[in-house]
Amino acid sequence: MKILGGYPSLRLRRNRKSAWVRRLVEENNISVNDLILPIFVTEGKNKVQQIKTMPGIYRYSVDKLSNVINRASKANIPLIAIFPNTPKSKKDFYGSEALNENNLVCKAIRKIKKINPEIGIMTDVALDPYTSHGHDGIIKKKKVLNDETLEILSKQAVLQAQMGCDVIAPSDMMDGRIGVIRKALDKNNLKDVQLLSYSAKYASSFYGPFRNAIGSSQKNKINKKTYQMDYRNSNEAIREVALDIKEGADFVMVKPGLPYLDVIKSIKDNFKIPVFVYQVSGEYSMIKNAIGNGLLDKEAVIESLISFKRSGASAIVTYFALDIAKKLSN
Repeated sequence: MKILGGYPSLRLRRNRKSAWVRRLVEENNISVNDLILPIFVTEGKNKVQQIKTMPGIYRYSVDKLSNVINRASKANIPLIAIFPNTPKSKKDFYGSEALNENNLVCKAIRKIKKINPEIGIMTDVALDPYTSHGHDGIIKKKKVLNDETLEILSKQAVLQAQMGCDVIAPSDMMDGRIGVIRKALDKNNLKDVQLLSYSAKYASSFYGPFRNAIGSSQKNKINKKTYQMDYRNSNEAIREVALDIKEGADFVMVKPGLPYLDVIKSIKDNFKIPVFVYQVSGEYSMIKNAIGNGLLDKEAVIESLISFKRSGASAIVTYFALDIAKKLSN
């Protein structure tokens, strides 16, 4: 047998031989401090609706939020993210419901702050949950308008912050929205409200189950690729992040997760800013269904989350948050 390198005096398997030594030399791990829990809210009362496209995930009417918020609080999850399933009757071409102080998100913020004032609340700033056409901005002549959309987004952000939101998370991918929103928040004496920018949000095929969950499927042929990032590009993500940091972002987000580990690492290597990642609905559903069909072991969930940490993510938005928190506590 030919001797290669330092073998046999150097045997890397020695540091893998038992659980205790693997624990000592592990380079990355996951804790409850890394988890952000997404929660879907819906109109009505006494509703807990199973989402067909996302096994084990539910929509809650505002009056039924107590149970899931108490579970998140007990698990010590630091931040939750609210996403509304706006009724069709309240959607219009301009997304006017986004500016209603009694819309689903605003009511949920107020309710959650009464249940637990200490838990962090993150809200999505974009118009797609509120527009009849399913896009993130104002449309004119078959084009999603940038600057006109910013005016509404800044008002939406201020409203959510006034309701008690802690982290404003613009996911619309309009140019310049971080600077405009930061300026609006500061002008309204909301300087302590943080901005999590979806800086690298890709036009992805992995969003389908989420769009079903909030009812934001597109109703026209305008393509979101005109404003969300091209999945062929990675250097462009660096430019997006650089601009958002300059405009006042406190954290940045990469979305989706698993197909973009290289982007997470590149951003982390280039900028010393907390990088969050969103393990999106398509990723969740594939893993969840594969586990349910016996094709994957449950450990696949942890493995997927560790891959984000290994790439440099500071925190992870994941629909597995409650399950993982429970597993970690045990």
